[in-house]
Amino acid sequence: MSLDTAEKQKLIETHQLHPTDTGSVEVQVAMLSKRISKLSDHLQGNIHDFASRQGLLKMIGKRKRLLSYIKDKNVNKYQDLVKKIGIRG
Repeated sequence: MSLDTAEKQKLIETHQLHPTDTGSVEVQVAMLSKRISKLSDHLQGNIHDFASRQGLLKMIGKRKRLLSYIKDKNVNKYQDLVKKIGIRG
């Protein structure tokens, strides 16, 4: 489940660090989180879609690595990002 251009632009605008930022870790985590939630909804109804399930697990792993990178660099930024995105209950 990919994101359309309007959704990507909205995510970039809300999470960018400066006006030309499109690939910072914060933006990448936000995009991955949105794709993960869309794919999770898809898999609720299509339980036999094993290829998508494998892709979901890869995205979750990548998001986890990016979040651990942010946590190592700046704990406050990590906590703000987790609150803003609404993950890690």
